[in-house]
Amino acid sequence: MRFIDYVKIKVIAGHGGNGIVAFRREKFVPKGGPAGGNGGNGGSIILQADTQLHTLQDIRYHRIYKADRGRHGEGSLRQGKSGADVTIHVPAGTVVKDADTGEILADLIQAGESIVAARGGWGGRGNAEFVTATHQAPREFEEGRAGQERMLELELKVLADVGLVGLPNAGKSTLLSRVSRAKPKIADYPFTTLVPNLGIVKSGEYASFVMADIPGLVEGAHEGKGLGTQFLRHVERCSVLLFLVDANDEDPAESYRLLHNEINKFSPNLLKRKRILALTKMDAYVGVPKMSTFEPIDIYPISSISGEGLDTLLKALVDSIGE
Repeated sequence: MRFIDYVKIKVIAGHGGNGIVAFRREKFVPKGGPAGGNGGNGGSIILQADTQLHTLQDIRYHRIYKADRGRHGEGSLRQGKSGADVTIHVPAGTVVKDADTGEILADLIQAGESIVAARGGWGGRGNAEFVTATHQAPREFEEGRAGQERMLELELKVLADVGLVGLPNAGKSTLLSRVSRAKPKIADYPFTTLVPNLGIVKSGEYASFVMADIPGLVEGAHEGKGLGTQFLRHVERCSVLLFLVDANDEDPAESYRLLHNEINKFSPNLLKRKRILALTKMDAYVGVPKMSTFEPIDIYPISSISGEGLDTLLKALVDSIGE
């Protein structure tokens, strides 16, 4: 199944049924009272978070959702049947926006959390509702009201505690595969990772957390280069950002500066999160790494191949998540 994290859909709630004009027609009662029933309410469109889903793939091929209309009222004060609601299941972590205004309508994070994205129209009143002391045989009635209709943008942001941030081929996928059961694609060329990957990482006997590996960033990612803006949204929920820089880069400090700048240009608030820097591929490094940065940050030399420094790094991540 393809990983789809953005779709645009149209939702149309059901029209309310009309109320009707009717009178009692009983034997020996030549002029019965008003008996027109109310119309039923139109069905609503509901979006509900489902933790069993991990992509918006299914919704991508179903762009219009329409709920049933309410039935018209009937004689003998019988109310029309309400239209059935339509529930759209979306992955937990889906942000729902009004496509026309950009307003965020909901951020569906918890399993079962839901929002009425388009409310069905009310059913109209039948003539029995218009009886007064001075108006005993009304012929007034109401038509049902139209249901809401709107365009929605659905944007999925993965739910993770730690987000991996690095240049292509910095060793993010290798780290995730080493510390969790996730099996991301790994190869010796840039942009091996094309979609976010999640893994549950255990540290010690009881501690565990979710780590997200997003595709590598390049200079200009905040402007969409390398599909950067599509990927950067997935670290917005992370409480800790783990920057990975290849210790064998020509200038590791400059690599970190590039990553820092791209995050800052995309969303300065992300830099308020706890940040940790890991120097990767130490198994292939000769000598003692020396790296100074333009800001104070905890630096951990690691090797996902040999396991060097991983326990220390994982403990630091667990401690940072709890802060």
